[in-house]
Amino acid sequence: MSKTEANCQNDDDPNALRVDIAAKRIDDAIKIIADDEKIPIRNAIGRVLKDNIVSPINVPPYTNSAMDGYAIRSSDIGTGHSQPLNVVGKILAGHSFAQNIQPGEAIRIMTGAPMPEGCDTVIMQEHVTQIGKQITFQGKYKPMQNVRQAGEDLQKGNIAVNQGKLLTPADIGLLASLGICEVDVLRKITVAFFSTGDELVPLGDQLDNGKIYDSNSYTLYCMLKRIGINVIDMGIIEDNKKTLGNALQIASETADVVITTGGVSVGEADYVKEILKSMGVINFWKIAMKPGRPLAFGKINQTLFFGLPGNPVSAMVGFYQLVRPALLKMSGVENTNTLRVKARTSSRLNKSKGRMEFQRGHLYQEKDGWKVKTTGNQGSHMLSSIAQANCFIILPEESEIIQPNSIVEVQPFEVFM
Repeated sequence: MSKTEANCQNDDDPNALRVDIAAKRIDDAIKIIADDEKIPIRNAIGRVLKDNIVSPINVPPYTNSAMDGYAIRSSDIGTGHSQPLNVVGKILAGHSFAQNIQPGEAIRIMTGAPMPEGCDTVIMQEHVTQIGKQITFQGKYKPMQNVRQAGEDLQKGNIAVNQGKLLTPADIGLLASLGICEVDVLRKITVAFFSTGDELVPLGDQLDNGKIYDSNSYTLYCMLKRIGINVIDMGIIEDNKKTLGNALQIASETADVVITTGGVSVGEADYVKEILKSMGVINFWKIAMKPGRPLAFGKINQTLFFGLPGNPVSAMVGFYQLVRPALLKMSGVENTNTLRVKARTSSRLNKSKGRMEFQRGHLYQEKDGWKVKTTGNQGSHMLSSIAQANCFIILPEESEIIQPNSIVEVQPFEVFM
């Protein structure tokens, strides 16, 4: 992109940039952070793995019992009632048995204990009758039943965890099971952000007439921390060109990404877009989405810039649909897609043609499948509508009023909020 405005749509909604095109432009501009660090696996939760982890051992490392019961030779399995077998010992988890089990013999074994030589099947204790040192059992058993084979979960030399994985508690447990105590992860990216607007006051200040509390900095901070981002909160910046310009310059020199809220619309005091145009590159600043039409994307030198709308719901929708995937990709996450499911509407959804809408809804399950209903008023200033929701209802540009009992696409919050 040259140091000019690459795309500036006019004010009419039909000419605003489609959401999928905006997402593609952002994606094309992303460069993955290359820096890495080695950290203990206990500290690696939510971090992005730099390289594939290859298993140094088999998991499980030895063939073992999946049940508390009796280890036997499969050749001693009969049909229905078994012949009596002589119990020659006991194996507890963490211990082994040196002798080879002979035909007609069995051994008491606990879950996780290694299978002795000669045995390949475990009869669960509930099916066994023991008299003295002899057992019989009922039911049909197959060879190797109730036995975990060595390498059954993961074989030595196979990839255990793929590069680009956002590490989960299950991943950490898997790494620990392999004896791996440290991993190389990509460094966290840093995002500097601030809110703009003379109407904003910080929490704790008196709320005079014409003023509102700054909620955007709190939602943005939490949304960033939730995906493991280092944050620089620059607070509230007044609607002044020089002050805003200085703040953007400082932010671009200290962070990988700069995010602002407010100031990207067409109001008399909405200066962010104008300042950015003089300092760097604007790729686009208007998107055919609701809420969140005034959303800017560009660069200040080599630092990516996102200008989110000032209305709180618009800012959250813009972040989740366009900014969050970009930050995850920049962090090295391989899969940045979020879950989408189909659900049947239980309420009417009002919509006009021309913009993709992300309405706030409540997703729930009934006997005949997933249902979704609106949380009510969809005003972009109404944080209560998103606080009461558990999903976005995604309505395409071409759709209009959605009648009850229609099938719609839904994006559950639980997987990313």
